[in-house]
Amino acid sequence: MKDNIWQILIVLNYVLAISGVITILLRKLNPTKTLSYIIVLLVFPFVGLIAYYLFGQEYRKNKIFSRKNVLNQNVVKRIQNDLELDSRTIDEVDSILDEKSKLIRLLYNNENSKLSVKNKAQLLKNGDEKFEALFADIDKAEHHIHLEYFIIKDNKIGKKVLDTLCQKAKEGIEVRIIIDDVGSSISSKYKSKLKDCGVQLYSFMPVLFSKFTGKMNYRDHRKIVVIDGKIGYVGGINISDTYVNANNEKYWRDTHLRIEGEAVKSLQILFFTTWDFVTDHDIKISKAYFPEHKIKEDVPIQIAASGPDTDWSNIMESVFVAITNATDYVYITTPYLIPSDEIITALQVAARSNIDVKIIVPKESDSWIAEYATNSYLGRLLEAGASIYHYKKGFIHAKTMVVDDVFSTIGTANMDYRSFNINFEVNALIYNKETTIALKSLFKTDLEDCEQLTLKSWRNRPKRIKVVEAVARLMAPLL
Repeated sequence: MKDNIWQILIVLNYVLAISGVITILLRKLNPTKTLSYIIVLLVFPFVGLIAYYLFGQEYRKNKIFSRKNVLNQNVVKRIQNDLELDSRTIDEVDSILDEKSKLIRLLYNNENSKLSVKNKAQLLKNGDEKFEALFADIDKAEHHIHLEYFIIKDNKIGKKVLDTLCQKAKEGIEVRIIIDDVGSSISSKYKSKLKDCGVQLYSFMPVLFSKFTGKMNYRDHRKIVVIDGKIGYVGGINISDTYVNANNEKYWRDTHLRIEGEAVKSLQILFFTTWDFVTDHDIKISKAYFPEHKIKEDVPIQIAASGPDTDWSNIMESVFVAITNATDYVYITTPYLIPSDEIITALQVAARSNIDVKIIVPKESDSWIAEYATNSYLGRLLEAGASIYHYKKGFIHAKTMVVDDVFSTIGTANMDYRSFNINFEVNALIYNKETTIALKSLFKTDLEDCEQLTLKSWRNRPKRIKVVEAVARLMAPLL
């Protein structure tokens, strides 16, 4: 028996692997992802099974959180009805946006995402601007402060945020925090301190060994702040020293958005749906979380949320529609460009149609696999006539897109498979010329710290680099 144990284990491995292959085929996944999992299962005994168990199973999706406890409450229903635009207002927005209005109707049909008009939007460049504004808003909070973050670390800036929230909780302000259990790192000591102060903190889908599950499926990648139901924040900047360039490490370039007005209500509803899931008990939502506002400015904003719990890939589809309806230009900034077939085709067609397609990606990524996988797509875009730029100053983590001076988006979603299909993400879609031109200006400023790639030099990369990129690309759906 001992002499045959290895043979028995190999046979057992391939029985389970073939069972996994059949399951994957029946799920009718993206062909690239299907092929990736099949190769891993059949070529790498045991390791392939572990990888499939950790990353390929849909067991979490099958029991992912229900939003009915929140969305069925009378207060939330009333708020959603209040956000409903009349036909006259929609016609006015349509006339401004022309073809871009398809986005509004797409998201409404997908997830009942309401377009709100009475908003004020403020672009925030890098952590310094974000945290200066955030601390000022927290200091003025009168009723509640809600935070939902992929990364909160109790380093210098993290402690400052958490200590400030502790103080507000002591003053009687309701403070609720959701952290992703994989992305965040808060010591037991600090968690006890928060609890003693009256801060309510919960982890999103806790894992046993977070340090070894950095790419575990279905993470809460959102960065949301809601203060008194009047002010909201969304974008790429987490709460960690890295995001304020405090560690004298690689320069970190990022973008965030501060919102006042009707769109904050959509962020609030989104926060409560996650809160309802992580706390695992009923929550009664009152009108106090959705106060009236006095915003006069007209900045149409739609909050697009996506994740394994949504029926459609809302953010990916909104990006697709924006690209395919562009008439002048499409400017994209993303730390990871590992797009779906739909997005890569849309970008190629736009570039070949004389649309000015410009894309900024980091020259050096924070993940070597993601860097090589991203680079594997650049040749196709260059061949189609797109302009690709490598950001050299440091690492660019901003997730933005600007189209035709009338539409822009800022949020948490990268241009990659994980953000489009696996993680929980949120983007603000902004249908406003002033904000879009301001974001366009930031894009052009970032170009000054970039080097433009040429098709000739890109084709002349060493073959060994191209091989590594091809392997990384094959692994991209598993990243």
